[in-house]
Amino acid sequence: MQRVCFQLQVKPERIDEYRARHAAVWPDMLEALEATGWNNYSIFLRADGLLIGYFETPSLAAAQAGMAATDVNGRWQAEMAEFFADLGDTAPDTGFLQLEEIFHLEDQLATTRTGHSS
Repeated sequence: MQRVCFQLQVKPERIDEYRARHAAVWPDMLEALEATGWNNYSIFLRADGLLIGYFETPSLAAAQAGMAATDVNGRWQAEMAEFFADLGDTAPDTGFLQLEEIFHLEDQLATTRTGHSS
C-alpha cells in the first residue's frame, strides 16, 4: 500500500468556507474516493491555510486516474480550485506537492524485529 502525503495552500480569505465544504462533502464524492482507492484519507489545515493531506492507496496513478474518470470529481475539482493559491489551471487533486516519506514506524519495527536492520 502506497502512503501519500501532500501539501496545498488554501487562500487565507477562503479558509472558513473551505472548512465548511469539507464538513459536508457530497456523498457521491465520498463514494467515488472510496471506490477508486483513496483509503484512510485525511486532510489537516493550519490556521494560515497550509493544508496537508494523507491517504493510502495501492497506486497513486490509478487512484488519480480512477477519480478523473468520474463525473463527480470534475464537478468537485472545479468548485475547489478557487480555494487554492498557486495552482494555475491544474486541478487540486493532481496539482498538489507530494511529500517524501522518510520514516514509518511500522516498517522500521518490522525490519528490526526480523533481524534485518541496516
